[in-house]
Amino acid sequence: MSDLFESSDIASDAPRPLADRLRPRMLSEVVGQDHLLGPDAPLGRMVAARRPQSIILWGPPGTGKTTTARLLSDAFDLGFEQLSAVFSGVADLKKTFEAARQRRRMGKGTLLFVDEIHRFNRSQQDSFLPVVEDGTVVLVGATTENPSFELNGALLSRCQVLVLRRLDDAALETLLQRAEAHYGEPLKLDADARATLRAMADGDGRYLLNLAEEVANLRVVKPLDPAALMAAVQRRMPLYDKSREEHYNLISALHKSVRGSDPDAALYWLARMLAGGEQPLYIARRVVRMAIEDISLADPEAVHQALAAKDVYEFLGSPEGELALAQAVVYMATAPKSNAVYRAFPAAKRAAQEHGSLMPPAHILNAPTKMMKNLGYGAGYHYDHDAEDSFSGQNYFPDEMAREQFYVPKETGFEREIAKRLDYWSKLRAKRSGET
Repeated sequence: MSDLFESSDIASDAPRPLADRLRPRMLSEVVGQDHLLGPDAPLGRMVAARRPQSIILWGPPGTGKTTTARLLSDAFDLGFEQLSAVFSGVADLKKTFEAARQRRRMGKGTLLFVDEIHRFNRSQQDSFLPVVEDGTVVLVGATTENPSFELNGALLSRCQVLVLRRLDDAALETLLQRAEAHYGEPLKLDADARATLRAMADGDGRYLLNLAEEVANLRVVKPLDPAALMAAVQRRMPLYDKSREEHYNLISALHKSVRGSDPDAALYWLARMLAGGEQPLYIARRVVRMAIEDISLADPEAVHQALAAKDVYEFLGSPEGELALAQAVVYMATAPKSNAVYRAFPAAKRAAQEHGSLMPPAHILNAPTKMMKNLGYGAGYHYDHDAEDSFSGQNYFPDEMAREQFYVPKETGFEREIAKRLDYWSKLRAKRSGET
């Protein structure tokens, strides 16, 4: 498939975005991906060995996936075919595969670049297997989604997954300098606005060059400061897909920041999720989970704070109610932590499954009928409130089951006091069992 801008003289003369005009012409010009393209990196070694392999390029937008695929086809002298899974169907795949077979009969290979490959369904992905297996095409798939979730295992087994990184500040600065070289003059930005422009790009080189093109077209005389820049150019929302991996990545980051007792990081991830359009009540539910999973009895008030934040948000809505979520997140992050109950309950469930339907000991069974009393139900039960220290020390496990300890409180927060009580009762239980 030929390049769109080379298909006719009219197309060649058509306006082209700055990002396309500055598209690298050699792999060495691709910025921010040295871990893949350097001499000792996977693609660097592949090109040096002249042995093309099918690969999946996984990374955020604007990191060079399409450019890398085009340049690999040049490096290996392969015909370049490009499909988008968004617009292509089975007929397009068959046509492309046949073109690759025809090219192969003429002694030339084909690099097939498939953008957004994760959007193909399972059967469409399976159609790549024979042409990849027999070498009809060298497949380069591009995806912004985690391949292990979105691609068939059979296809993944035939491809090497390479992860492209979001462009760092140095790589973005390199692109800005290329834009300025193209225009023959510096962009009209002061130092702070230049840093703001890079931050606005959010690691996306294509978007950065689109912003640079906007700034260049402003034709301002005085360099813009950050406020003037923000007012002058179109700003996009942070990348966030509530149904895909970024959703899970950010809630994981929020949860682990709380668990790690870092309120500042927790507030940052909360803000990121809200800025991305996450449902605040979903966040509230997760905060409640943090309270019972990671704090629990180390601070019994935590779950009340979490539920109160949910109620406040439902009452006030956004944006005022978001402050209640922020307060709850800070409370969770700064609270003492314990997962003792979180560990104890699954252990108790395992024991319940292992021991089956054992009866409670007879002395703790109620005896509402004469027959039950005659069977010994309730016999020998000691009312704890009447016992010394309000603790009888009786056994409450089944007679056929040895006593087990599931809940082991930590020496943190309120659980430190619980641990003291349990230790005291344990000593009393041992003493009173020895007396009987």
